[in-house]
Amino acid sequence: MAELRAMLIGRIKRTPSVESFRFRLPEKVDFLPGQFLQVIFDEQNRENKELNKYLSISCSPARDYIEVTKRISASLFSGRLLNLKQGDEVLVNIPMGACVFKNEYKKIAFLIGGIGITPVISIIEHIVEARLDTDCFLLYSNRTEEEIAFKKELDYWKTANKNIKIFYTVTECQPKDKTCLFGFIDKELIKKVACDLADRTVFIFGPPGMVDSMCNLSLQLECKKENIKTEKFAGY
Repeated sequence: MAELRAMLIGRIKRTPSVESFRFRLPEKVDFLPGQFLQVIFDEQNRENKELNKYLSISCSPARDYIEVTKRISASLFSGRLLNLKQGDEVLVNIPMGACVFKNEYKKIAFLIGGIGITPVISIIEHIVEARLDTDCFLLYSNRTEEEIAFKKELDYWKTANKNIKIFYTVTECQPKDKTCLFGFIDKELIKKVACDLADRTVFIFGPPGMVDSMCNLSLQLECKKENIKTEKFAGY
C-alpha cells in the first residue's frame, strides 16, 4: 500500500446523485479488480471519519488513471469532493481490500444494489479488456431507472462479450424499459433470470445490510460459503 498525492483530472456525472472522480497518480500503482482506496482530506487527524473515507476503485487496473465513484450526499466529505477543481491534489492510500477478482475464476456472479456497483465496474472492465472467457452474471438493483449508474458502459460490455449477462431491476416504480425487471433481489427474481448461482463464485459489495441480506440469500440458494466473496462499505 502506498500513500500518494492524486491529482484530479476529470469528473463524470453518472446519475442525478452519483458522480465519478478521476485522478492521476505520480507513479503507477498496481491493484486488483475489486479493491478500494482511502481519500484523506484531514491529514492532521487521520482518525477523522467524516473527512477521511474509503471509496472503491471503479476502473480497471489497465487505466492510466484511478477512478472512484460516490453517491453525493450532504456530508462534509461529499462537499470536499465536489469542491475539488481540475488540478487539485488529495492524499490517498492505495490499494486496499481482499475481495478481489482473480483471472482463474471461470464463473462469477454479482448481487448488487445501488453504489455497490463501483468495484463491479473495475472487475467487468478488466474482464473485457483482458479478453477473458469468464462467464459473468450481474443482477443490479436500484430504486429507479434514472439511478442505474454505469448503464451505458454495462450495456456496451454485455453486447461486446457474449459471456457477460446483465439484468437490471428497480424497486420503487414499474420500469419504462421493458427489459428492466421490477422488484427486490430475492429467490423468485433469481429464478426468473435463470441464474445458476450455486455454480458460481458470488461477489457482494455494498452497505452492511445489503451485503448480509444477499449473503443469506446466496446460502439459501445452496451457494458454498467459501464461494461467497463480500466487502461491506465502511461508513454505512
